Amino acid sequence: MQVLSAFVLLVIKIGIDPQIAKIGGLEIAWHGVFTAVGVICGVAVAAYFGRRAGFGEDTIYNTALALVIGGIIGARTLYVLENLDQFQDDPLDVFAINAGGISIYGALIGGTLGAAAYAAWRRLPRWGVMADVAAMGAIIGMAVGRIGDIINGEHFAKTTDWPIGVLYTHSDSPSYPIYTAVTPQLAQHPAVGYELVGDLLIFVGLFVLYRLLKRDGMVFWAWVFLYGAMRFGISFLREDEIVFAGLRMAQLIALGAMIIAPLGVAYVLLPRRVAARAERRRLARQRPSGS
Repeated sequence: MQVLSAFVLLVIKIGIDPQIAKIGGLEIAWHGVFTAVGVICGVAVAAYFGRRAGFGEDTIYNTALALVIGGIIGARTLYVLENLDQFQDDPLDVFAINAGGISIYGALIGGTLGAAAYAAWRRLPRWGVMADVAAMGAIIGMAVGRIGDIINGEHFAKTTDWPIGVLYTHSDSPSYPIYTAVTPQLAQHPAVGYELVGDLLIFVGLFVLYRLLKRDGMVFWAWVFLYGAMRFGISFLREDEIVFAGLRMAQLIALGAMIIAPLGVAYVLLPRRVAARAERRRLARQRPSGS
C-alpha cells in the first residue's frame, strides 16, 4: 500500500452505515436502494425515448419488465459465480440480493437476453430502435446505481496518490479495513465514482448519436463498446480478483464486448437493401405455416 502523497488535494471521508435498516431478517442497504432507484430511472428514460420513437405503452413496459427480470437474474448469477467462496457456509445467501453483491456486467448481459427473448417471443418489430432506447435507459440506471456503491464502499480500490481519494470510516463498510488508526492517510481511488462520471459522459455521447444518426442499432453498439472501454480501464484501479493474464473478469468481458461491438456496427452499416432482405427472411421463418 502507498501512503497518500502531499499531492492529494481532496480526501473524501465516508462514514455512512451501509445498512439503512433491518426489518426482521431483511437487511435494507444503500446499495439495494439505489439499485432500485436506478432501475426506475433507467426505465423512465427508456420509456421517454420509446414513446418518441412510436412504441406503445404495453410494448415499452412489458419489454422493460423482461429486461429488469433478466438483469436481476444475470447480475446476481455472475456475482455468485465470481465469488463462490462467499456462499459455501450458507448457500441461501445467494438469494440475499438486498444486502448487496451484484455484477453490473451480469445485469447487462441478463437484461439484454431478457429483453431480446421477450421481443422474439412477441415477434416485435424494430429491434434496433428498441435496443437503442434501452441502451440510453440502461446507462442512466447504471449511473444512479453506482451512488449506492459509493456510499457502501462496495468495491475495494487501490490506494491513491492522485488529487482525489476516498476513505471509508464506518466499521461495517466493506472498504473499512483499508482505513486504520495507524495509517489514517491511506485513501483509495473512488473507482466507482469514476465510473459514475463515465456513465454520464457515455449517455451524453449516446444522446448525440441518437439525434444525429438514423441507423437503428448504432446507439446500442456504441454503448456496448464505450462502456466496455471505460470499464476495462477503470478496472485496473480496483482490487478485484485476477482471473487470466493479469486481467479481472469484468475486463475479460469488456474485451469480448469491444470485439463484438464493431461487428454489430458493421451489420448496422450494411446497405439498407441487404439488411431489409435479411429482415424479410427472418420474418418469413417466424411466420406460421399455412398463413
